[in-house]
Amino acid sequence: MNIFRLLADLSHLLAIIILLLKIWKTRSCAGISGKSQILFSVVYTARYLDLLTAYVSAYNTIMKLVFIAASYATVYLMYVKFKATYDHNHDTFRIEFLLIPTLILALLVNREFTALEVLWTFSIYLESVAILPQLFLVSKTGEAESITSHYLFALGSYRGLYLLNWIYRYIFEEHFEPIAVIAGVVQTVLYCDFFYLYITKVLKGKKLQLPA
Repeated sequence: MNIFRLLADLSHLLAIIILLLKIWKTRSCAGISGKSQILFSVVYTARYLDLLTAYVSAYNTIMKLVFIAASYATVYLMYVKFKATYDHNHDTFRIEFLLIPTLILALLVNREFTALEVLWTFSIYLESVAILPQLFLVSKTGEAESITSHYLFALGSYRGLYLLNWIYRYIFEEHFEPIAVIAGVVQTVLYCDFFYLYITKVLKGKKLQLPA
């Protein structure tokens, strides 16, 4: 544990809280991609199956359970409780084009060919592209509510801070995890345009708009 990982985890937790509060308070999931939330549910389920086989710490266990529970709660709110407000017409990204390639890649490129390791690798690859349906939705609608923008910024910051965590661990602990680092770089790059628009628009009180 180091300051960058702690800040990353807190940023990730903040993103989840922002999203759930947004949906619950407005009684609407407009502007949120259900496809991305399904992918995140798959990511956390596949990654945290080690809860059944190993114990690291209370912090580690609690955070993993929170991420799993929150991801399924979000999917429930979007597809069941507030289904009428879900934007099916614009949330049309074909997630099988993300699920299948990342699964195949995990089977081919992994640290060790065991069930848990392949699933962990699959979750890393999938998480790096899981935000694409959300960015695709924002691009199709042409704009994003401020609260949705805050959610995306916190989610992107989480991955950016994890990059700093890996740099720190490489320098001070001589630990290097190429699969996680490369996937993290890909994920951070996907957020670059959004980060620029967030800083230049949203933080100045303007609505975030993307070219449709």
